Amino acid sequence: MRAAADADNARKRARADVEAAHKFAIERFAESLLPVIDSMEAALQSKDVSGVEITCRQLKSALEKVSVQEIGAAPGGRFDPNWHQAMAVVESAAEPNTIVEVMAKGYRLHDRVLRPALVTVAKALENKGGNPISEGTTNPN
Repeated sequence: MRAAADADNARKRARADVEAAHKFAIERFAESLLPVIDSMEAALQSKDVSGVEITCRQLKSALEKVSVQEIGAAPGGRFDPNWHQAMAVVESAAEPNTIVEVMAKGYRLHDRVLRPALVTVAKALENKGGNPISEGTTNPN
């Protein structure tokens, strides 16, 4: 009985390994396409966008078909180290640990991060001037 149970467990592990291999087989392919998307999106911000917009949509559609999806990141959103990579931390009036700027979108394949979203994160403003002297008090100097 023990040998049969061990064999059954080995089959289950092998099946799970094969499923994972199929699920993530295109990981390197998808990673190689990410810079193309970045370049095309930068080109879209210029004045001449004739065919670039259509090509970008087609490329994104192709990636979606193989389960590559954007990682949500937007200014004002909450920083999540599982999905975002802080490239800089800046003093801001925004709530600490919120995203101030998105430098590059992040992407994932199923539940695996291909590239985290590259973001700038807010930290609390520091009080640099000390305590101001309030009106009505005298300055000892």
